[in-house]
Amino acid sequence: MAPRTGLWFIGARGSVATTATVGALAMTTGLAPRTGCVADLPEVAVAAPPGVDDLLIGGHDVVGDALPKRAEALAAGGVFGHELARAVHSGLVEVDARIRPGITSNGDFQRDAIEQVSRDVAGFRAAHGLDRVIVIDVSTTEPPLELTPEHRDLDALDRALAAGESPLPASGVYAYAALRAGCPFVAFTPSPGPRLPAIDQLARRTQLPWAGTDGKTGETLIKSALAPMFATRALRVRSWASYNLLGGGDGQSLADPVTAESKTRSKNKGLGSILGHPVDGPMHIDYLPDLGDWKTAWDLVSFDGFLGTKMSMQFTWQGCDSALAAPLVLDLARLMARAHRAGAVGAVEALGFFFKDPAGDTPHDLAGQWRALLDWCGQIGSAEQR
Repeated sequence: MAPRTGLWFIGARGSVATTATVGALAMTTGLAPRTGCVADLPEVAVAAPPGVDDLLIGGHDVVGDALPKRAEALAAGGVFGHELARAVHSGLVEVDARIRPGITSNGDFQRDAIEQVSRDVAGFRAAHGLDRVIVIDVSTTEPPLELTPEHRDLDALDRALAAGESPLPASGVYAYAALRAGCPFVAFTPSPGPRLPAIDQLARRTQLPWAGTDGKTGETLIKSALAPMFATRALRVRSWASYNLLGGGDGQSLADPVTAESKTRSKNKGLGSILGHPVDGPMHIDYLPDLGDWKTAWDLVSFDGFLGTKMSMQFTWQGCDSALAAPLVLDLARLMARAHRAGAVGAVEALGFFFKDPAGDTPHDLAGQWRALLDWCGQIGSAEQR
């Protein structure tokens, strides 16, 4: 049976999208297990999301290197084996033919860029007879954005675009274009995209869902699991220092302190919420090219116990950034397709389990997010059976 669900990547030749594409092709042909795929767990699969083999992949990118070449580079870095890259080579060539040139700059006429992106996505859906297309942003993180009236109100934004102005960051252009094309949107980076109030208004007017922001794959995942331990044992955390070393393209972009601020803001949001009080401690992200696609985090937690006894805990996390993110991206494509089919509109809060800075009124602790996800899966699964 031909795929019925499109997965359209913003940043389709980047490390995360390339790894996800290799993984989807490998799992579809039985060359790889489904390790790390949350949507395949029985308690999540009850929602009846589409399978990995139901995904047809395309996307936008500003990078010219072909997808097979990007896969070879990732294999050389140890993200996956050379044999696997060779085994899915023909599939990568097919996907690469569906990648369109992305936005290279804001330019003078964002309205034209929005129309072009919308045509590309809608054309992909029509050409392959897809039921729906999920657009996922895995492109380079943008610096923090100072909101203007155009970002806060959809009518003001539309007037500015009609007047030839360019008020949106690139993530906002892609989110606007996807929604105008009738496609749900996922912000896997901390870039503003659909979180801009005007874009959220557009999602609600077009009756479409979106999810975000900033995929939770490493150190923050551990924090969201460990911090509740201190809170529920009434141990007061005095400080939580975090030092991150990161290679690859993401690390290079975060070498810019202004851009890195978006990431550190996102990573810091959940801790105080979980513990119930502000927590001191530096948060550093440093670029180390030698690490390639790998990242290392070292955390030092200082806390008070009974009678004020001072204690501490420290841990080191080492992981492959793309291999951690890729299965979550595939999960989100499948679960967002299910949310769209169920008629979800606006931010899908139940998918906060996957994000550092989840949209809406959702808990930050991992266990609470997991319960919310399972409740949602059970509800839409039950509705499907009725």
